[in-house]
Amino acid sequence: MDSVVLETNLPLRRFARGKVRDVYDLGDKLLMVATDRISAFDYVLPAGIPHKGAVLTGLSVYWFDRMAGIVGNHLVSSDASKYPEGLSGYAGILKGRSMLVWKAKRIDIECVVRGYISGSAWKEYREKGTVCGEKMPPGLRESDKLPEPVFPPAMKSDTGHDENISVEKMAETIGKELTEELSENSVKVYEKGVAHAKRGGIILADSKFEYGIKDDELILIDELMTPDSSRFWDAEKYAPGGSQESFDKQFVRDYLEGVKWDKKPPAPSLPGEIVDKTSKRYLEAYRRITGSDLAKQKAKTKVN
Repeated sequence: MDSVVLETNLPLRRFARGKVRDVYDLGDKLLMVATDRISAFDYVLPAGIPHKGAVLTGLSVYWFDRMAGIVGNHLVSSDASKYPEGLSGYAGILKGRSMLVWKAKRIDIECVVRGYISGSAWKEYREKGTVCGEKMPPGLRESDKLPEPVFPPAMKSDTGHDENISVEKMAETIGKELTEELSENSVKVYEKGVAHAKRGGIILADSKFEYGIKDDELILIDELMTPDSSRFWDAEKYAPGGSQESFDKQFVRDYLEGVKWDKKPPAPSLPGEIVDKTSKRYLEAYRRITGSDLAKQKAKTKVN
């Protein structure tokens, strides 16, 4: 099992520290480094997941390239050898898990697209017969495919849970035209991702997107359709009527629910078996979507 990277601590001005990413300020650009930290229920867990940061970065770069025809993105380069002078000595940390990106004015709306009824959407449907406020046909089962993708936005919060809002509230906050553009782009990106993931035997059940404005252009920022921002289900084992086998951190959430954690600090450690299985699920998502084996690539790089 590879070692994990939980902290980066580069000699650069820190821009932000998220649950997973350490972000550094390089003037008109940012250096985003995806660590192997994993969070659940809004808490960062003590254990890291080997390869996780590399999976998040690799998938984001992969998707950014394929979605550029729909909407631009903030990626400048993910090749650490092309980063600004002074960073060459940190290739061991940066290679494979970092992105040099343009700074953008973040739009404080999280754009979610759901194609299947799961999680909070399933809870809402059971209680009200709606998903994201939209009336749905009766008789849907947990994990059923929705008649068409729905777009439930949320107001981003730097502390605590993001707040679910209506599309109408979103339009009042950022304007009708931008709301329509975000909705249309998000659904298009999601549907293209669904078609691509299907070829690898993955159901892309839902995903969340973040956007910014650079030079008056709307662009995708942060990460894109990774196991941290999406639900990836195994198409071969898909069986509506309950929760699905997934290639994301739902596996960790299920474990934590099973040990009856009260979702208060301190967060419990994960057993080695859970860490190992979670790492394999992240790697399998990468392999199925990109067609490449990330673990073998890293092993070959070490040998060379």
